[in-house]
Amino acid sequence: MPTLHRIGAVSIRMYADDHRPPHFHIVAPDFEVLVSLSDFRVLEGEVRASDIADALKWAQGKREILALKWIELNERG
Repeated sequence: MPTLHRIGAVSIRMYADDHRPPHFHIVAPDFEVLVSLSDFRVLEGEVRASDIADALKWAQGKREILALKWIELNERG
């Protein structure tokens, strides 16, 4: 499971052979959420928006890179 980026204690990760829809994980010591690549909404898990604001801002700036990483890890032929 590659860690794509760290912001303090928060990691942004993407797992190989993961389920659809395309998403990434925001992981911290006290929470883990799955976030949709298409619209950046939380798909699973619960967290205050303020706790993931920096991670979402980073991800929104890297949308294309995240989409390519999803394909690399999850849509191999």
